[in-house]
Amino acid sequence: MTFEKVCKVADIPDEGVIGVEIGDTPIALVREGDDVYALHDVCSHAEVLLSEGDVYDGTLECWLHGSCFDIRSGKPTGPPATKPVPVYRVKIDGDDVYVSVSKE
Repeated sequence: MTFEKVCKVADIPDEGVIGVEIGDTPIALVREGDDVYALHDVCSHAEVLLSEGDVYDGTLECWLHGSCFDIRSGKPTGPPATKPVPVYRVKIDGDDVYVSVSKE
């Protein structure tokens, strides 16, 4: 499994989200306390960037139609989205955040 350095932990607002890319894969990085989660940064309902949405109660809400996704599993927690978004493995090394988009 290959991990790519994407940012520093401090770059992600606490209880917030930023968008990054690994190659041509858009990734939404969400920080909740000391934990960082990585989800595919495209809503499965409307194909807009999830990183422009809001984070609350363990969910990432799409700004366009209000679809919410569990930040741990990528599963939708309510309509209008019905399909999950992929999630990626995250590794923290010191202050650096690494993400793996490989399928291994």
